[in-house]
Amino acid sequence: MISKDGAIGVFDSGIGGLTIAKAIVDLLPNEQLFYFGDTAHLPYGDKSASSIQAYSIKICNGLLEQNCKVIVIACNSASAAAYDLVREYVGSRAIVINVIDPVVEVVAAQFSNQKVGLIGTKQTVSSGAYDSRLAKANPSIELSSLATPLLVPMIEEGFFNNAISHHIIDEYLKDTSLSDIEALILGCTHYPLIKREINKYFDSKIAVIDAPITVSNLLKKVLEEKDLMSTVAKQKHTFFVSDLTDSFKASTEIFFGEEVNLKHYPLWD
Repeated sequence: MISKDGAIGVFDSGIGGLTIAKAIVDLLPNEQLFYFGDTAHLPYGDKSASSIQAYSIKICNGLLEQNCKVIVIACNSASAAAYDLVREYVGSRAIVINVIDPVVEVVAAQFSNQKVGLIGTKQTVSSGAYDSRLAKANPSIELSSLATPLLVPMIEEGFFNNAISHHIIDEYLKDTSLSDIEALILGCTHYPLIKREINKYFDSKIAVIDAPITVSNLLKKVLEEKDLMSTVAKQKHTFFVSDLTDSFKASTEIFFGEEVNLKHYPLWD
């Protein structure tokens, strides 16, 4: 039986999922958070589906050990490659939420008969996860997808809101496949960190859609519907990484504005 006083587990390959984690903490301040950044294997975007599935199952084992009532796959590559497997593996022990379905639901409702762009990792784009889900939800929408593999390592290295990131982002966004779009899906949880630059490129004339608020709102709705909102006062959050680095700790503390409890939890290949 799932306990309402269990924690919220969130995982990603690195710092990108912190955008989801921060939105969850802001919206649900009494929920305890366990975050796992698989920094030893980032980025997931250039990994095979089978590798991502293996990493995801190992991470879920760790989060279940922490009594997580919900596991949020805060990574588009893992959501595309491993969601069905993770949901089957976790079973009734926890609720599993991915970052693709909530975004697709928003796009399907708001952009009928329009062209929508998608940028993401090679894994996310090649999986066709957005294409198939959106075609089912609203076949009138034309989706044009572009793999942008340099963006995740760029962001992980701290290159955003500077001359280097401006140049790389501009080179990707001027691709003709993104011409005449009415909205752009940020198909990677790292990308909200460069959302301001993306908005600037498009002169704020198109909708730029990302996952953090959408996913956190869905999570709140699920917890309320299933009577799983925490009854315990705000608790300390814990952050695990598979490869302990000073840069991850620094990034996490910038996100949350406080010193964080960071622990090493290696995943053996």
